[in-house]
Amino acid sequence: MPVEIGMRGEAETVVTAQDTAQAMGSGLAPVLATPRMVALMEGAAVNAVQSALAPGEGTVGTRLDVTHDAATPVGMKVWAQAEVTAVEGRRITFAVSAFDGRERIGGGVHQRFIIQSERFLAKAQGKLEG
Repeated sequence: MPVEIGMRGEAETVVTAQDTAQAMGSGLAPVLATPRMVALMEGAAVNAVQSALAPGEGTVGTRLDVTHDAATPVGMKVWAQAEVTAVEGRRITFAVSAFDGRERIGGGVHQRFIIQSERFLAKAQGKLEG
C-alpha cells in the first residue's frame, strides 16, 4: 500500500516534569516544552505512514513550520494529529496539530522523506570515518 493523501496518525502522552520547557532547556516555565510538542507531531506523522512503507524503509523529518499557541501544565494529557496533504516522490507533507484537554495548542506543516534505513544509517556513520 503506497503512502496516500488523507492518511492520518496520532501520538499522545501525559505531560511530566521531563517534558517541560524548564527540563528541556527551551525556557523557564514548568509547562509543555515546544520541542516536546514538536516530537509528538513528528510521532503522529510517523504513525500516519509507517504501515504503508516497505520493509527496510522509514521516514526522517526534514522540515517543520509550527506554532505553539497555548501552554499545557504538568499532569495534563496532550496529543498530536498528522494528516498527509501531499506526496511528491519520497517527500511527504503533513498538516499537524496538537491539543490538550481544553484547546488546540499548536499546529502547522511538517515534511518527511522516505529513506532506506540501512543506507541512511551507513551514510551517517560514514561521517565518523572521513
